[in-house]
Amino acid sequence: MLEKLLQISALFDFYGALLTEKQQRCLEMHLFEDFSLSEIGNELGISRQAVYDIIHRSEQSLRDYEIKLGLVARHEKERQEIQAISELVRALKDEGSNLNIEDILKRLSNLIGKVKEV
Repeated sequence: MLEKLLQISALFDFYGALLTEKQQRCLEMHLFEDFSLSEIGNELGISRQAVYDIIHRSEQSLRDYEIKLGLVARHEKERQEIQAISELVRALKDEGSNLNIEDILKRLSNLIGKVKEV
C-alpha cells in the first residue's frame, strides 16, 4: 500500500499538471492531505462514488502518461547513476584506490549527454 502511494505521488509530481483541476484537487486531498473519500466528496460537493471514480481514473491516467513518456523511470535511472558516480568519486579520495578516473569521466559524459537530449 505504501509503495503504491509513493508510486502515485511520484507520478503526480511529474504528470499532475496534465490532469484536470478537479482530478488534481481530488488526488491532492487523497494523497497528501489524507482526506477520506467522503470528506473529499463533502468538500467538493460530489458523491463518494464520484470521488472514487475520479481518483481511480486519475491514477490510471498518470500510469498511462508514464507508459508513454517514461519520465519517472528515466529520472530514477539517472538518480541511481549519479549516486554511483558519487560513490566512485568518494572512493577516489581513498589512497589505495585503483579506480580509473577515465571510467568515471566516461560515465559522467554519458549522463550529461542524456540530460542534453531532454
